[in-house]
Amino acid sequence: MRSVRERQSAPPTGGRATARRTGGRRPSSRRRARPRRRGRALLAVLLALAVLGTAAFLRAELRDRDGAQRNAPDARPPRATPTSAPPPAPARTAPSPARTTIEVPERGSGTFVTARSGGGTVGEGSRPLRYVVEVEEGLDVSPSEAAGEIADILGAPRGWTHDPANAFRLVGAGAPHDLSIRIATPATADALCWDGIGQDTGGEYNCEVPGGVVVNLRRWVEGSPTFDGPIHDYRALIINHEMGHFLGHSHMTCAGEGRLAPVMMQQIKGLNGCVANAWPYDEDGDLVTGPAA
Repeated sequence: MRSVRERQSAPPTGGRATARRTGGRRPSSRRRARPRRRGRALLAVLLALAVLGTAAFLRAELRDRDGAQRNAPDARPPRATPTSAPPPAPARTAPSPARTTIEVPERGSGTFVTARSGGGTVGEGSRPLRYVVEVEEGLDVSPSEAAGEIADILGAPRGWTHDPANAFRLVGAGAPHDLSIRIATPATADALCWDGIGQDTGGEYNCEVPGGVVVNLRRWVEGSPTFDGPIHDYRALIINHEMGHFLGHSHMTCAGEGRLAPVMMQQIKGLNGCVANAWPYDEDGDLVTGPAA
């Protein structure tokens, strides 16, 4: 334990000694805290800068990625194209049985082109009638196609070959023949019919002349308003009627209401109650006849 002198002469310790060394003032607690606050502020600034840098980086990354997606050719999904059911196909209409698209001039050149190809004999007759098919030059009708159609008509089961006495053979240009079947414009047909038999066909009708048959192009193309059926059937009526004349058959008329019209009836002038018919024989093989006209 120290005496008073010792206590008085002993170097001061603790706060007082410190106060003396600093001029009698004790260090303030505020000044001691400043270094800590500066450290915290610096740390906050650094954190803020880090956050801002990270955000800027992310924005740049997203911007670059978005730009890459916009520029990439296949980045954007293809637009959906609105679809709709295809328009319905236009309904097909059957060609008129009495009309075709072949042009029918009133008059032609007056010269003819003969089908070059021939065919086999049809029918059982011992002496087939040899025929050529001729078409007036410049018409929209093929001689070879017309010849084939006429050959089919003359060889049909209900045609004139049903009579075993008859036979026909198509021959080509330059071959010997017994008759010619000519398809001509109305004016040329009129001239041939008048020269052949003195008949006025008025630009409308067909005829049988010495040495052959004249078919009016208008009838071959347009058929007849009294005949309700395919144009090929009306052409069969033309050929069978005129060939019937060549074989010696005369005109007939209707045998009764609702019955088949005879092929030798002039059906274009009216049916008189009969049903239009293109064939000499019916489906039972019987000759369709009627009273003489």
